[in-house]
Amino acid sequence: MTIATLFLSLFLCMLLGMPIAIALGFSSMLTILLFSNDSLASVALKLYASTAEHYTLLAIPFFILSSAFLSTGGVARRIIEFAMDSVGHIRGGLAMASVMACMLFAAVSGSSPATVAAIGSIVIVGMVRAGYPEKFAAGVITTSGTLGILIPPSIVMLVYAAATEVSAARMFMAGLIPGLLMGFLLMLAIYIVARWKNLPSRPFPGVKPLLKSSAKAMGGLALIFIVLGSIYGGVASPTEAAAVACVYAYLIAVYGYRDIGPMKGIAWRNPGENLLKACGRNIWFSLLTLIKTPVDREIRQVVRDGAKVSIMLLFIIANAMLFAHVLTTERIPHVIAETIVGWGLPAWGFLIIVNLLLLAAGNFMEPSAILLIMAPILFPIATQLGIDPIHLGIIMVVNMEIGMLTPPVGLNLFVTAGITGRSIGWVIHACLPWLLLLLGFLVLITYVPQISLFLPEYLDALQGYR
Repeated sequence: MTIATLFLSLFLCMLLGMPIAIALGFSSMLTILLFSNDSLASVALKLYASTAEHYTLLAIPFFILSSAFLSTGGVARRIIEFAMDSVGHIRGGLAMASVMACMLFAAVSGSSPATVAAIGSIVIVGMVRAGYPEKFAAGVITTSGTLGILIPPSIVMLVYAAATEVSAARMFMAGLIPGLLMGFLLMLAIYIVARWKNLPSRPFPGVKPLLKSSAKAMGGLALIFIVLGSIYGGVASPTEAAAVACVYAYLIAVYGYRDIGPMKGIAWRNPGENLLKACGRNIWFSLLTLIKTPVDREIRQVVRDGAKVSIMLLFIIANAMLFAHVLTTERIPHVIAETIVGWGLPAWGFLIIVNLLLLAAGNFMEPSAILLIMAPILFPIATQLGIDPIHLGIIMVVNMEIGMLTPPVGLNLFVTAGITGRSIGWVIHACLPWLLLLLGFLVLITYVPQISLFLPEYLDALQGYR
C-alpha cells in the first residue's frame, strides 16, 4: 500500500500538470503522513540536509554559470570556425564539423539544450545555405546536442553521483570514451550519407587559416584541459574544477574575447597604436572592468539566468532527495530488489527492463528528475546482480540522451523548433534516422561495459589502486 500511494500520488500530480519538484515533495509528505513513523519535522530537516550534505552538488551552479558565460560570449562561433577549417573539406564536412563543434562545446558547457542553442543557431542556417537539406541539418544538430550530457563535465552525471553516492570524478572518466565514440559514429554515418547523396564540401583553407582558427578557439577549448585535466590527474575534485571553470569562463568571455561586459568592442590594439600605449590602455580598462562588473547589465543578466537555472534544478534535487528518503525509510528499493532478484532474472535481462523503463520515462520527464527518482530504486538491484554502478550510470545517461529527442518533453526538439521556426512534428521527423542510431549505440553501451569502465579502471591502475 505504501509503494502504491507513493507512486500513484506522484504520477497523479504529474498528470495534473504540477511541477515535478512540487509533485515529488507532495507525494513524499503524503506517504509520511499516512504510513511512516517519521514526523513532518523530518521533512524540513531532509530538505536542508539533501543539499547541505552533498558537496558534489556545489559543482552544478558553477558549471551552469560557466556555461552561461560561454554561451553568451563568442566561444561557440570560434569553435565552429575551428571545426569547419578542420574537417569541412571532407565530403559532408560541414555536417561533420557541426558534430565536432557540438562535441567541443559539450566539453565546456555540460548541458544538452545549451549545446543545441549555441551551435545550432549558427550552423543550421550555414548548412542550408551550403546546399544541405534543412531536415538533415536539423536532425544532425538536435542529435549531436545530446552529447552535452554524455561528454564530461556533465550536469546530469553530477546528479546521478549525488543520488547514488558514487564518485563524480569516476563518472566523468567513464563518460569520455562513450562520448567520443558516439561522436565518431555520428560523423561516420554523415560521411556515408554524404557519399550516397553527394552532399557538398568546401575547399581546405590551408594550414595557416587552420592554425589561426585553432588559436582563436583555444581560449574556450583550454577549459576542457583545465577541468578534465585537473579531475583526471587527481589535482582537483569536480566541485573545485567547476569553481575554477566558472572564474575562467568569466575571464575569457569578458577580458579575453570581450563579447560581453564593459570591455565589449574594445580592441586589444588599435591600428597604428604602439605596443606600450596598448598595454597601458588595456591595463586601465581591465581595472575599470573589474570595478564595473557588478553593475554591468549584460553580466548581471548572465548571472541572473545562471542563478534561475541553478535554483530550479537544486529545488528539484532537494525534493527528489526527500522522495529518496521516503523510499529508503520504507525499504521500498529493497522490496523491489528482492522481488526482481526472486524472479531469477540474469543481469542482461534486468538491463533490458532498465532501458525500457528509462526510455518510457524519458518521454514524460526531464533527465535530472528521472535520475533522482529511478537511481535509488535501480541502484541496489544492479549491485546485487553484479552490475558496476558506474556502468549503470552511463547506461542511464545514454537513455537520458535519447529522452532529449522523444516527445512530448524532449528539450532538444523544442530548442531546434525555436531555431528553425518549424513545428515539433517536423523536427521529430528530422531526428528519426538519428534516433535509430542512438538506440543502436545504447545497446552497445549496455552490453559492452568496458567501453565505459576502461578509462576509470586504467587511471585507477596508474594511481596504484588496482
